[in-house]
Amino acid sequence: MKKLRKLNRIYWIYGGIMGLLMIILEVIHYKTMMRDVEIEVFGGVIGLLFLVFGIWLGAKFFKKPSIDKYDADKLGLSKREIEVLELLANGYSNQEVADKLFVSLNTAKTHISNIYSKLNVKRRTQAVQKARYLALITPPKG
Repeated sequence: MKKLRKLNRIYWIYGGIMGLLMIILEVIHYKTMMRDVEIEVFGGVIGLLFLVFGIWLGAKFFKKPSIDKYDADKLGLSKREIEVLELLANGYSNQEVADKLFVSLNTAKTHISNIYSKLNVKRRTQAVQKARYLALITPPKG
């Protein structure tokens, strides 16, 4: 429900911005028709508006996804367990996870076991898949 409200708010913001852009364009168009502004200026303003809006929209949609702290806290996953999930998603073995995090193999196995129980899965691939679905880890590139 909380995410739905946030999504609704985003739609209203984008809709409002698009509405304001349309009003600005119509005012400039009216001024052009009344010969107060040259047509080249009108084209330049349109280009500039869409350039700024495109950069802003691109930055919004293509930023690196962040971990939803609410979901991670709700599941009871610690920061360390999310680090382990990232390493599992990158295909590291238990020993490699332990080496990367400077912990013993048993500690790495304990983290992985805790992740399985908190995500309610039985295998490494299921854990990675569910973590990606819940946006706890970043999706693969490419």
